[in-house]
Amino acid sequence: MKLWLSAAATLVAAIAVVSGADAPLPQFVDIARQAGVVFHHTNGASADKHLVETMGSGGLFFDYDGDGWPDIFIVDGGSIADPAVNRRARHRLFHNRHDGTFEDVTDRSGIRHRGYGMGACSGDYDGDGHPDLYVTGYGSNTLYRNRGDGTFADVTATARVGDSRWSTGCAFADLDGDGDLDLWVTSYVDADRAHSPFCGDAKTGVRFYCHPLKYEPLPNTVYRNDGNGVFTDISAASGVGRLRSNGLGVVIVDYDGDGRPDVFVANDTMPNFLFHNDGNMRFTETGLVSGIAVGADGRARAGMGIDTGDYDGDGRLDVVITNLDFEMHTLLHGLERGLFAYASPESGIGFPTLPFVGFGVAFLDYDNDGLLDIAVADGHILDNAPKFRAGSTYMQRKLLFRNTTGRRFVEAGRTSGPAFAAERVSRGLAVADIDNDGDLDLLVTNNGQDAELLRNDGGNRANWLTVRLRGRAPNTDAIGARVRVTAGGRTQIRDVKAGSSYLSQNDLRAHFGVGTATRVDRIEVVWPGGATESMADVAANQIVTIQQGNARP
Repeated sequence: MKLWLSAAATLVAAIAVVSGADAPLPQFVDIARQAGVVFHHTNGASADKHLVETMGSGGLFFDYDGDGWPDIFIVDGGSIADPAVNRRARHRLFHNRHDGTFEDVTDRSGIRHRGYGMGACSGDYDGDGHPDLYVTGYGSNTLYRNRGDGTFADVTATARVGDSRWSTGCAFADLDGDGDLDLWVTSYVDADRAHSPFCGDAKTGVRFYCHPLKYEPLPNTVYRNDGNGVFTDISAASGVGRLRSNGLGVVIVDYDGDGRPDVFVANDTMPNFLFHNDGNMRFTETGLVSGIAVGADGRARAGMGIDTGDYDGDGRLDVVITNLDFEMHTLLHGLERGLFAYASPESGIGFPTLPFVGFGVAFLDYDNDGLLDIAVADGHILDNAPKFRAGSTYMQRKLLFRNTTGRRFVEAGRTSGPAFAAERVSRGLAVADIDNDGDLDLLVTNNGQDAELLRNDGGNRANWLTVRLRGRAPNTDAIGARVRVTAGGRTQIRDVKAGSSYLSQNDLRAHFGVGTATRVDRIEVVWPGGATESMADVAANQIVTIQQGNARP
């Protein structure tokens, strides 16, 4: 029997939950320095305006030591123009001390900077119970195998997943249903330093970063996990490699419920992709027919970050994509038969996003009212933007869209604490409950600036439940599983996704706000492969760990 609510029932339940709207909203405070997350991004900005200098970088939350507390990895950039500056660039790994602070353990981790860093994703590709790490970049991608003792080994060459092209987003998923995790990597453009075009005002000699359409686009790369620590590039055979685009954000999730994970790719100034998984590692690109490729006017947008979630509680996945200023960020409402409807203006997220250049994005329930909200990291591409577009700003504030009815959002960033009011050149955004106190916190990476760690103060005034899944080897983190939680008359869904937003990844635990409910009626897990298990009558305000095979079918 379906557990999903109708749209009308969702609306009534939502109004009941938020009727206490006079309660103060959660406030976000940047605690990065006091928490020990000290990181300054090296972008290598130069007079030559190499495009890579303004596009990075990302970061992620992952529990690399399995202690139940999310740790942090942040990607550093580098320099194309100055080798000395490039040598100063350094990725950072921060271990969660369980007391609201983190320790920089980079030196002993074995993780080293290669090329010009862009993004990262994590998954246990070898099934040993320890999440591994893949780092993308301009000129070099690196796979780090987690040894399980706090150190990582560079296995890029033996695993055959290196790439010298400009790679951006990445995600792990079991694409062929054989149990182990495959790897998807998006690529941006062929911005060869030796053939960098001049973009700017020729009369004055003032340069700016070139539009991506000045360069040749690149294909996505699909790596099949062969199960012995080695991957095979099957991009051509899968049907994916024949398509080229300016790929940035990627998220992998089974949007049509056929049991096979599909791939959404946000493309910059080109139509977005939706690769439908046809089975046997074959994909059909269905972005245009599904409704996600272009805007309502038929024009492509400057897609940057992307995420999926069910914001209206109808049981179907919706999609959010960040875009350039004067384009509106894109919200797509999931329909029947795998179709999507453009919902940006009617949802309330359209017009408030017009002045902003959006990058990282996530669906999250930051106030635990049972409705998915949207957080967005913003910052312009052009460091001299005001010279070329009146009213533009390089540094921009972040946006926080509070879901008020299940179908309508209100921008609440200005009233959500100093961290959201501060203007930065933001890029990556990742979500986790860093202190396990029941509300969701944010990691924001900023181009050429310090990273921010935004602690949520007050989100746990309402009740919550976090579900940690332990899958069977080799997919020990149950990537690709779906969790349904029913509480207070509403059913919510979360998917376990390894890669999303912009060059980033969220904590793999599934977090649910349950409002005033003190108990959860039912937790249902659909594991990768389709097996279903459930638990009933679970107390709220706790982290529940579910081991595959130990719950009731």
